[in-house]
Parts: sequence; structure tokens; C-alpha cells
Amino acid sequence: MKINNNNSKKLGFIEGWLSAVMNLLLFGLKLWVGIITGSIALIADAWHTLSDTLSSIVIIFGFWASQKPPDEEHPFGHGRAELIAAIVIATLLAVVGINFFVEAINQLVEKKQVVFGTAAIVVTAISVVVKEGLAQFAFFAAKKMKSKALKADAWHHRSDAVTSLIILAGVFLSDYFWWIDGALGLIVTIFIFKVAWEIFYESSHVLLGEKPDEKLKSEIRAVMKNHAGTDFNMHHFHLHQYGDHLEVTFHICLPGDENLDNAHKQTKHLENLLRESMDIEATIHIDPEGIND
Repeated sequence: MKINNNNSKKLGFIEGWLSAVMNLLLFGLKLWVGIITGSIALIADAWHTLSDTLSSIVIIFGFWASQKPPDEEHPFGHGRAELIAAIVIATLLAVVGINFFVEAINQLVEKKQVVFGTAAIVVTAISVVVKEGLAQFAFFAAKKMKSKALKADAWHHRSDAVTSLIILAGVFLSDYFWWIDGALGLIVTIFIFKVAWEIFYESSHVLLGEKPDEKLKSEIRAVMKNHAGTDFNMHHFHLHQYGDHLEVTFHICLPGDENLDNAHKQTKHLENLLRESMDIEATIHIDPEGIND
């Protein structure tokens, strides 16, 4: 289960600030080279990198908001701010992709050939290395924190690294194919739309609510069975996720003649057990044995 400590939360902020600074520097380099060469692919890639900067700022804000404690208006905390941040990132990617698509089509219609130079090769190569490095670090942080927002940011970095690599290959082919720059712009667009959709779908799926997976249910069953030595015939699982805060409700079956006070004490003990061992806030409903059948 996801149990964040202060160090892991600091890791998220480090990833956000590091990404923001490095992307801003890369944006300036790419835009400069794109302007002097007239390459729509390089200029589009520069704005793609700037969107990474904006998404990193969103990440930082999302982590800050998600750490706010529960209050009267938000009794379950602010953990879903992280999911909202991921959806914002996906939206930014989609907007950038639309701009790329329009510019690439115009490039092909005008049959404009771009002449790249040494500066374009050097800057694009630097971008590939830096962006892949940022992606690796973001994937590491996302796995450490089990954060969808950081995972989204990692794919944002990876998409930029891949598009820069494609553009780098196109630089060496530009002398042979006049249409290479526009075609690369379209390839970049398709890749960006794919990543944007995956990030949006995964984050919105959790935000709308999802059923617990079998692994989580098995872990809960194992904890309770190890404690009581018996299977409570658990069913009707429901999961509510708020960042690293999980609310789970389910039913268990107890003997129909069980004393009400004893049943209450037993379920409260089981709820405390799940809170301590799995960091889950559980609400357990009691059914008389046989009702589930």
C-alpha cells in the first residue's frame, strides 16, 4: 500500500522543480535553433518542452494541495488534487498536439524544406539525453510514491525525448527529403495525442471511482484472516481513493446470534488493524451468516 513519508513527498517536489528549471532552459535553446533554421518541428518541440515546464509547475501545486489536511469542506483531505494535476497535464499536451498538427500540415502544403545546421544537431542531442534523464528520475519518483501525477510527468518527459530523437534522425535526412520536417511534425503530434489520452483516461478513471483490484482485496482478506484465523466471507467491496488516503467499505458475515456489542467491538478492532497494517480507513458492515447466499 501507499504510505508516504516526508522524504518521499520531498522527492515529488524535487522532481517538479528540477523538471521546471531544466525544461525552461531546453525551451530557450530549442526555440532559438528552431527560429534560426525555420524548422516547424524544432519550434513545435520547443513549445512541447515549455508545456513540460507548465506541467511541472502543476505537479508542484498538486503535491502542495494534496498535503493539506482534511477540513470541514473536504473531510477526506485533498489527495485528489494530484489527479486533477495529471488531467491538467494531459489537457496541456492535447493543446500542444493540436498546434503541432496545424503547423505540420501548413509546412507540407507550402512544400517548405528546412536546412538544419550543427546547432540543431547539438541542441536536439542534448534534449534527448536531458529529457530521458528527467523521465527516468520521474518514473523512479512515481514508483516510490505511487503517484499518477509523477507518472504522467514522466511520460511527458519521455514523449519529448522520443520526439527529439525523431527530429534528430530527420536532421540527417533533410537533404534527401524536402517533406521530412512536416512529416516529423505529424509523427510528434500522433505520439503526443496518444500520451495525452492515456494520462487523461487513467487519471479520470480513478477520479470517477473504480472498484478495488483483486490484489488489494486479497491483501485485506489475508490481514483479517491472519488476525482471526477465519475467513469472514467478505463481499461488496467499494474503494474511494484520495491520493495516498484510501477509504474502503465492505461486508463481512458473522453468526446471526452474535451479541451486538461483541460484533461492534470485533469490527472496530478489524478496522483499526487495517488502519495500522495497511494505512486504510475501513468501514465494515455486518451481515448475518447466509445472507450473502
